[in-house]
Amino acid sequence: MNQHHYGLILAGGRGTRFWPRSRKRSAKQVLNVVGERSLIQSTVDRLTPLIAPERLWVLTNDYLRDIVIKQLPDVPRSQILAEPMQRNTAPAIGLAAQILHSLDPGAVMGVFPSDHVIGKIPQYRAVVKAAFKAAAGRRLVVVGIQPRWPETGYGYIEFPRDCAAGGLASLAVRGFHEKPDLAKAKRYLKAGNFFWNSGMFFWRADVLLDQLRQHLPRTATVLASLPRFGSRAFAARLRQAFPLCDNISIDYAVLERAAGVHGIAAADFGWNDVGSWNAVYELLERDAQGNSIALESIALDSHNNFVDARGKLVALIGVRDLIVVDTPDVLLVAARDRAQEVGDIVKALEKRNRHDLL
Repeated sequence: MNQHHYGLILAGGRGTRFWPRSRKRSAKQVLNVVGERSLIQSTVDRLTPLIAPERLWVLTNDYLRDIVIKQLPDVPRSQILAEPMQRNTAPAIGLAAQILHSLDPGAVMGVFPSDHVIGKIPQYRAVVKAAFKAAAGRRLVVVGIQPRWPETGYGYIEFPRDCAAGGLASLAVRGFHEKPDLAKAKRYLKAGNFFWNSGMFFWRADVLLDQLRQHLPRTATVLASLPRFGSRAFAARLRQAFPLCDNISIDYAVLERAAGVHGIAAADFGWNDVGSWNAVYELLERDAQGNSIALESIALDSHNNFVDARGKLVALIGVRDLIVVDTPDVLLVAARDRAQEVGDIVKALEKRNRHDLL
């Protein structure tokens, strides 16, 4: 382990596409969506052979902080912070960089989403090691995932035309591309040098702070005004200052504007951002009819369904390609190919002020 390597785990999202299981106080990242460990616990499990728990930091929200602390007993409680207000990833990452640089001027930080699934751990760790090594050379480093199909729900990283997936050397990034339509996604897949943007980033804390001063000066000024982490005034000042930061992602704020961004063109290491219930269905074992159903079930002439209804027998007759999620107060039934629209239900409930269901 390198004593200057740190991990920042971003865990402030609500996971609205996993409603009704994912709520404000039990969001996607603290659920055991796949396997017995929650997604954030699995994130820490993957990292701890490379980064000691005392050098892991978590940014979450007030709703989730207590349960995150409970789930991650080896991470120091003081390093599990609740953002006073959601301001997207640039201020969140900038805050962590500000803290880490004040504690260790040589800090190199990796940024990791808390809600991804990784199927090939050794290959993943090799990429993380390579990315830390490249970032120590004062580079902004991103991780691209070799696409397995023409996905329209991810942003893409464009590498040089002759790049080959699986190499661990960092390559110059030619550009970042927003979520494409299907025709463009097919062109990206065929070209071979467009990779999915994994949302994992690596850089020295001081390099990231320099970039914020250049490209996001208001947020940089706000963060620089904070007292030293651990001081009595820090928490109160953070509550006052953080809402003044720009509400913008690190991609828009820095990566798409900075010169000389590098990346790792990673081969598939079983990465899945588990972005919907349909993604969970794809990860789980299924019966001969393609159904994934927890606990006891009877399925007659029913195919390719995902059912999460705990504590009761599930009986299906003549249905296919459904998502069914049952909780004590909500029953969700959706077509599998429209799983991404579950978040729209959450928006509709917010308009109706049904906060009891959020």
